[in-house]
Amino acid sequence: MAAPELSHVRRGSGEPLLLIHGLGGAGMIWDPVLDRLASERDVIAIDMPGFGLSPELSEGTPASAANLGRAVAEFVRAQGIERPHVAGNSLGGWVALEMAKAGETRSICAISPAGLWRSPLGPKRGDLRRIGRGLRPLLGAALANRGVRTALLQTSLAHPDRLTREEAEKLISGWLDSPGYDAANEQMRLGVFEHAELVGVPVTIAWGSADRLLGPPRPERMPPGTRYLVLEGAGHTPTWDEPERVAGLILESSSVSAAR
Repeated sequence: MAAPELSHVRRGSGEPLLLIHGLGGAGMIWDPVLDRLASERDVIAIDMPGFGLSPELSEGTPASAANLGRAVAEFVRAQGIERPHVAGNSLGGWVALEMAKAGETRSICAISPAGLWRSPLGPKRGDLRRIGRGLRPLLGAALANRGVRTALLQTSLAHPDRLTREEAEKLISGWLDSPGYDAANEQMRLGVFEHAELVGVPVTIAWGSADRLLGPPRPERMPPGTRYLVLEGAGHTPTWDEPERVAGLILESSSVSAAR
């Protein structure tokens, strides 16, 4: 079976570093840190299956974190990369941890990862995306107002005012337009990250102190030996909030695999 072709950006040189976005996002969430990372790593930032410009998983394949991880690992191998360091945000962090369980990574840096909650979240309530799509014709003009940008993005970012109108529109459009969002969200809410003891690589988990979307991870869900730290003042997706700190954290985390 041919490896899936995923939309991606590849830049830089050095040890391979894979970047995985969260639910409703795309590879562009890493734009604020991409140049800094590429100065020291061979960086590949992907759109996961069903997000951004990437096709969905094959029909009949549930969009679970494990299945997304398998598809991403197949794509990475097709690019000539074996066991990259991986940084993931939100659902991307869970996908990264599933890849680690399967022996597909050198190290993990998971930023506000999904799946580390006590029990399944259960079905979602309401459909904000449907409402958002109905208001889509007004989006561009509305986002020209900094207050509107802040109101719409404050769940994910601690400092939405640091995005330009164009960045905000691209970020929100990715959430509204992702064909795989509903399937991935449903699967994400059905379970928890399990069998953490099978992760055999160094893991760093970071949590933004201003994360308004998810609570801190449950310690019992973390792989043994995980390094846990808090990013003070950062939100759920902190690449715009604290780009230098996030880039530094990822570079540091992807430098420790040889020590274990």
